[in-house]
Amino acid sequence: MDRRTVLKAGLAAGGTLAMPAYLRAQSNKTISILTWNIADQEALFKQEFEDFKKDHPGVEIEWLDKKGPDLPAFYQTQLVAGTAPDVVDIQGALWVEWAAAGALLDLTPYFQNDPEFVKLFNPDYMSGFVYENRNYLVPFYIAKTLLFYNKLLFKEAELSAPPKSFEEMLSFSQGMAKGEKTGFLTLNFDWLYWPLMKMNGIELLTSDLKKPAFNTPAAIEAVDRLAKATAAGGINKISWTGRWVEPNGAFASGTVGMMHAHASAYFFVKGQGRWINPDTLGATQAPGGWATPTNHGFGVSKSSKNPDLAFALVKHMTNVKWASRFAQSRRLLTGNGEADKALLEAVKADDPLAHAVLQTQLEQTDKMTGNWPLANDAQVKDAFWPEFQNAVLGRKDAKTALTDAERAVARVLRRS
Repeated sequence: MDRRTVLKAGLAAGGTLAMPAYLRAQSNKTISILTWNIADQEALFKQEFEDFKKDHPGVEIEWLDKKGPDLPAFYQTQLVAGTAPDVVDIQGALWVEWAAAGALLDLTPYFQNDPEFVKLFNPDYMSGFVYENRNYLVPFYIAKTLLFYNKLLFKEAELSAPPKSFEEMLSFSQGMAKGEKTGFLTLNFDWLYWPLMKMNGIELLTSDLKKPAFNTPAAIEAVDRLAKATAAGGINKISWTGRWVEPNGAFASGTVGMMHAHASAYFFVKGQGRWINPDTLGATQAPGGWATPTNHGFGVSKSSKNPDLAFALVKHMTNVKWASRFAQSRRLLTGNGEADKALLEAVKADDPLAHAVLQTQLEQTDKMTGNWPLANDAQVKDAFWPEFQNAVLGRKDAKTALTDAERAVARVLRRS
């Protein structure tokens, strides 16, 4: 049974399985929170929870943390059992599917009752958590794609600045391709490669999100050019076959000119690439300023017996004080304006390169793509990606692959 089937079955079941041991003894004054692979923040979270309990006497907090591959299945198991954690940390587009299926609480009334709280956050990141005019998450930490570039390879190729267009990006890539060296890499999961399409004016779906819109002459040309650049060595094939470790590792080796990835990739490649310093690595927006976000947000399970208390915990963990502490502990941005400003000021002196990377995350936030509020996002991805991959790896010509992808995506949309 796949992830989507489990979710639908769980909601339909209405909670018939036995309650897990960790919840059996909970009183109505216990709030449970599930986070996504962030167990290293235990000391900070304990402080946050103790601070929360001062204002909420008698409340106990049950904290659970699961690794990325395990959290969705765990949460869905709890949905089946009717014992979903009160607060859940969700990454990427999973929240849309859960919101559409009725698993998450609509937070709009809480936002309306506390407009000052909403003003704490970057409005563009906040708007990425809206489905059918309802708000479902509060930003926990944020990231979007940018373009990293190897200044050493740029100098070898006599390139003085990063590319400003799709055409320049491909031209620069080919100019750096030599022997084992390639010019460009992109991460490909969660639509992270979509800025390559958007900078060519290509939309995935119509504005009402009901029909495919990508099978156009411009798309055929763009995909064909990506395929040719890949075959010629300008684009590293790992762009289309790797996921996280492989492309980041390849870029960290110092043999790739540019990498299109989100901000957290910086800390991964810095840890592996001894060549990386402010004089050798650049960070800028991708051509056109387009970027795909991959954010984490806190939602409240609709089944929570204490939704007001659960939302109060979300507010507490994302307020200026605790968002600032978390941002500095993890060296990441939170979407909370004051917290992020403080982090940038702190980082600027001791790690100017990290400052440059993080600064890109707060620029051109109105140019985010690949974050459509689709309840069937996973199915649409599964329909589109294999054919796109066939094209860029030369298994099919671009026109045939996009036509096949259009049929597959249309079938998914009709079923929804």
